[in-house]
Amino acid sequence: MPENIRLGQILDLVRRDGKVTTDSLAQTFDVTVQTARRDLAALCDTGQLTRVYGGAVLPSGTRNIGHHDRQTLHAEAKTAMAQLIAARIPNGASVFLDIGTTLESVAEALRNHQNLMVITNNLHVGNILAYAPGIDVILTGGLLRPADGGLVGEVTAEFVQQFRPDYALLGASALSADGDALDFDFREVRVAQAVKKRAHQSILMADSSKFTRSAPVCIAQIADFNTFVTDAQPPDTVQSACRETGCKILTP
Repeated sequence: MPENIRLGQILDLVRRDGKVTTDSLAQTFDVTVQTARRDLAALCDTGQLTRVYGGAVLPSGTRNIGHHDRQTLHAEAKTAMAQLIAARIPNGASVFLDIGTTLESVAEALRNHQNLMVITNNLHVGNILAYAPGIDVILTGGLLRPADGGLVGEVTAEFVQQFRPDYALLGASALSADGDALDFDFREVRVAQAVKKRAHQSILMADSSKFTRSAPVCIAQIADFNTFVTDAQPPDTVQSACRETGCKILTP
């Protein structure tokens, strides 16, 4: 296989899985471990990946992966998580749905609910639920972020403070090993923090690949949410912190 094609496929694997190892690449592409190391070095030298012990991960940086790419990443896990939490939201509830593809999966899972009020700063969520007969959708307004249809900024943060939703479902672009939920845009984080304070139940939705990523802005400690929905058990430090605060960890 030509090197340029192999490098592109390695990037696809990292976007899908969050991390690759030199041993797994050698097996997948039937090359030597030395060749796999050279491939990772080439991708790291151009800033497309970051080296870690035994392999490489996506770089930290200040920008998220594109919305289209995120739609295909860990899609099965997101769907399973969405169905799990949607089954726990009763008809007649009020729900805030955050920006992000995981929350868009939740919107899909809620389409058949009845007498639901959904407040959202995510245009994609609004489109998904626009014609759901049993759901009233309230869009927050604010500054439109064209990259992913998110509504962010002070106008959005002020708007959401008039609500006390039963459930606030919030996403995160990255999770630190010591238990921080992180994101890239401080304007988005400001909205998430405002909603979290007002909601009766705050729920963090983030698949386990987020532990392989980093982002610069802290939303809150994972353990400070009422519930953490993910697809695999988190690190022991996070589990311990959640036990201390009473945060429930739910997995499909």
